[in-house]
Amino acid sequence: MTNTQIPPVETRPVSRPPAVPARPPARERGTRLLAALFLAPTIVGIVVFTVVPIAGSVVLSLFHWNVIDSPRFAGAANYGEVFSDSTVLVSFRNTLLFMVLAVALQLVIALVLAITVNGRMPVWLRSVFRSAFFFPLVLSAASISVVMKYLFNQDFGVVNWLLGLVGIAPVPWLTSENGAMAAVVLVYVWQQFGFSFLLFVGGLNNIPKEVHEAAALDGATGLRKHLHVTLPLLSPTLLVASVVGIINALQVFEQPYVLTNGGPGDSTRTVVMVIYETAFEQLRFGTASAVGVLLFVLIMAVTALQFRLSRRFVHYQ
Repeated sequence: MTNTQIPPVETRPVSRPPAVPARPPARERGTRLLAALFLAPTIVGIVVFTVVPIAGSVVLSLFHWNVIDSPRFAGAANYGEVFSDSTVLVSFRNTLLFMVLAVALQLVIALVLAITVNGRMPVWLRSVFRSAFFFPLVLSAASISVVMKYLFNQDFGVVNWLLGLVGIAPVPWLTSENGAMAAVVLVYVWQQFGFSFLLFVGGLNNIPKEVHEAAALDGATGLRKHLHVTLPLLSPTLLVASVVGIINALQVFEQPYVLTNGGPGDSTRTVVMVIYETAFEQLRFGTASAVGVLLFVLIMAVTALQFRLSRRFVHYQ
């Protein structure tokens, strides 16, 4: 009698129909709808007042248009005109120089004042300083510049009068190239440093007191404590303040326009001033849009570089 082996039966997994995702409950759907309704005004505002104007400027930079005649397609001719215009190139140089001076001075002053105010001081006096330093930011830049134009006047300005009390000769603030740039930077920083000051005060309050106490036990006091403890822990706030400060500085307009009107010569003429003059005085909207697009690219490039460098210098707790 022979033994016959029965071959094993192959078993295949039973295929099941894909699971149908459960419908979210009515309460969850209502929450999503409510969130969408709250976000809608912001999204619509960004699209209408930011995305559409940027796209319109890019398109307009490819045309010749003076408002009176019909637009004529120009291709890259406007950009070629921009790169060959010495005034535009000087304005970019002035804007970059202004950005470096203004942002560096603004951050240093704001940081020193924030550390000072955050020290041992009565609460009421601390509130007074916070309000006083932030107050210039809520004022109109044009009105401040008008007042500062009289204060920096070489002949009867208060600034030169104060310098004369200590034996310093009158400085031609608004009539010399170096003096005009210095005056524009000082007026801008005086108005803008309050924003960075409040950011630094908030950042200092978020640093645990135990860290400073531990540093004091290790012998770190004064400047050493701030360099090796405060600044590393404050680096995220420094990043935000520098990004906002650089973006605002690259778009400066009111201070140089009112104080010096871009002069003497073109020493304080900025990119936004060139955009204004090209568009609304010369009616060359295509060329002005090309300058605006280049400024936008510059701002995006500088901001991207900041975030790239922040990977090495910014420390998160």
